[in-house]
Amino acid sequence: MEQERRRTPRFSFIAHAELREDASQVRVVTRVSELSLHGCYLDMMNPFPPGTIILLKIFSGDLTFQSKARVIYSTSNVGAGVTFLDVDPKYEYMLKRWMDESANN
Repeated sequence: MEQERRRTPRFSFIAHAELREDASQVRVVTRVSELSLHGCYLDMMNPFPPGTIILLKIFSGDLTFQSKARVIYSTSNVGAGVTFLDVDPKYEYMLKRWMDESANN
């Protein structure tokens, strides 16, 4: 049996996302399908390789979350798991709100 490695639970959460690769400034529009307090899963055909640093923006309703993030794992033609880096407290509030809403749906 595989042991869960995540620090916090991940919730099903659908939202639009925009990411910009730090070094090249390549911009990609994609979709979030899972969200946790420390990261999310991005559905995308051509994910960046593990270790890539990105600026991530997530849009849901009238709220926008923004944070630097690091790609932890990626699967071609499927997506990537990212971890948030140094989340501003005002954005942490949004994550908690979105996760509460997802947990209650």
